[in-house]
Amino acid sequence: MVVEVQAAVAKVKKYAVSESGDTVEMVERPFGGLSLVLADGQRSGRAAKRISNMVVRKVVALLAEGVRDGAAARAAHDYLRLHRRGQVSADLVILSVDLRTRTLVVSRNTRSPVLLMRGDTLIRLDEESEPVGVYTATRPVIREWPLSPPMTVLAFSDGLLDAGRRRGERVPYEEMLVRFHREDGREARVLADGLLARALALDEGRPVDDTTVLVLTVYEVEESDGVRRMQVRFPIPPV
Repeated sequence: MVVEVQAAVAKVKKYAVSESGDTVEMVERPFGGLSLVLADGQRSGRAAKRISNMVVRKVVALLAEGVRDGAAARAAHDYLRLHRRGQVSADLVILSVDLRTRTLVVSRNTRSPVLLMRGDTLIRLDEESEPVGVYTATRPVIREWPLSPPMTVLAFSDGLLDAGRRRGERVPYEEMLVRFHREDGREARVLADGLLARALALDEGRPVDDTTVLVLTVYEVEESDGVRRMQVRFPIPPV
């Protein structure tokens, strides 16, 4: 048996704003594996985008040099706090498959939970955590598990939590995660697209906030062709 990993991102900007304040990047780890970095800048639009870009660029650069996830998150916090004088914040999540330690690592500086399905167990990572950029002693909350398929990780910006609030409804993300994991648990894109579609439906196609869904799956296959693949779909708005 061979272990494979899939990652998928689905994201939209807040309705009637020029640009999403969420930024997501992926980086290969120098000792093997990959990391996915999600930052949600304070407020929305171009100002928020500049904040999230600043945070993600700092984290990705450090991870690519072999810096550990926790240290990279703290450095991004210090960098944002220095350059914006503690006046703006960003939620930050790092999901890593570390082949040096053969572990899955989740690093959180966000009020939004991260969910992990490991086997048949749902683990909700919702310990109190502060966004980066404001308070002096801010540290990430870090959890780590051995790579033991099947595993599904779900992270998202707070737009997913806000979806449907005008109608008194919410995205049933826990139920959708559990169902996906138990029925298939491989095609990460299926869960990411499904959750974002539900959020858009609840907001009647007008998202109340920037919304990003990030899914990572770890599973076993009988054989693999050894090819690494990445696919991106990026709609270009009309001028």
